[in-house]
Amino acid sequence: MSRETISQSISIVHPISLSHGKNAEVWDTTGKRYIDFVGGIGVLNLGHCHPGVVEAIREQATKLTHSAFNAAPHTPYIELMDRLTAFIPVNYTVSGMLTNSGAEAAENALKIVRGATGRTAVIAFDGAFHGRTLATLNLNGKVAPYKQKVGVLPGPVYHLPYPSADNGVSCAEAVKAMDRLFSVEIDISDVACFIIEPVQGEAGFLALDIAFAQALRRFCDEHDILLIADEIQSGFGRTGQRFAFSRLGIEPDLILLGKSIAGGVPLGAVVGRKTLMDNLPKGGLGGTYSGNPIACAAALATLDAMTDEHLQEWSSQQEEAIVGRYEAWRSQRLSPYLGRLTGVGAMRGIELTSTDGTPAPQQLTQLLSLARDAGLLLMPSGRSRHIIRLLAPLTIEPAVLEEGLDILQACLKQLV
Repeated sequence: MSRETISQSISIVHPISLSHGKNAEVWDTTGKRYIDFVGGIGVLNLGHCHPGVVEAIREQATKLTHSAFNAAPHTPYIELMDRLTAFIPVNYTVSGMLTNSGAEAAENALKIVRGATGRTAVIAFDGAFHGRTLATLNLNGKVAPYKQKVGVLPGPVYHLPYPSADNGVSCAEAVKAMDRLFSVEIDISDVACFIIEPVQGEAGFLALDIAFAQALRRFCDEHDILLIADEIQSGFGRTGQRFAFSRLGIEPDLILLGKSIAGGVPLGAVVGRKTLMDNLPKGGLGGTYSGNPIACAAALATLDAMTDEHLQEWSSQQEEAIVGRYEAWRSQRLSPYLGRLTGVGAMRGIELTSTDGTPAPQQLTQLLSLARDAGLLLMPSGRSRHIIRLLAPLTIEPAVLEEGLDILQACLKQLV
């Protein structure tokens, strides 16, 4: 099958063609089976073709495949927003809008904060990833490959170090950098918002320092600055809770949603304080496909499955399995390239480093190939592309999870 008609600017991690999948297993067009630890890069917390999601899609497709909500509202959108806003664990009145993707949610959030504050400057963080659209590119805390060859980006945007035990940046260092930013680079009164991931995804599953998160919330309150939490990858149970910001003891003003919101169907959302969401003029928000009925039906089925009990159980089982294996590998000195375990809950990364502690991206590239040949799909991450990103479905069967970890163990031993 030719791929000449596909832009060569799209990077492919695994040069295979998938045919079908079920929960945490997929098969390519040759019939080869793989265990999927990629999960559509965080989209498939409920796995491939979850029965409840598939049935909801099938049923909705016989009723209404599309209606532009701005022109003629439809029931699935209204039902989903009622359920979704109730699913957000905050103490204020929530409203929101549906989008086609997480990046589109981020774009709309920028419009919302500008309208609410009359300010334009945004503070983001090193290592961040918020999308590939033009405005979100500038939010990303990494140049290559996202910002290369695209010229001047919308702004102003400033970046701070991201404090985490997983990258060695302390709360004190991040606060010091923030003090410098506001004494040298920009006046506090010009800042509309901070945007931050409670657990960074692209950077290698780095969990935000709790003390910093709480200090940042206080700072924003003191200076009338809005706080946006990007939960696109960390949300919907990946860390064991509905959303990762809960572990930080804070409430963001706006929350970006996407990826696992709809069981694999493209959908995103920006939700938050109703006073913020209602501040733009009528027509200032919306979109032709945003909140498509089929996507809304899939999201409603997703929420049905994501009870707090299920999320806690799924994440705990996966966390225990991964952490237990990792600790055994470290004690056995399985590989000289085995570095730190990053992240929280079932959102985990494994660093590959050289004996001097520097990143080992060549070994990660080797690992991707070895694992794929053995029937396991892995995803790279990290600034140096040296961290394995583990994103198996939360619903993965324990035996399949163990089989995947067995393959990973055998491949780690082979690294040279």
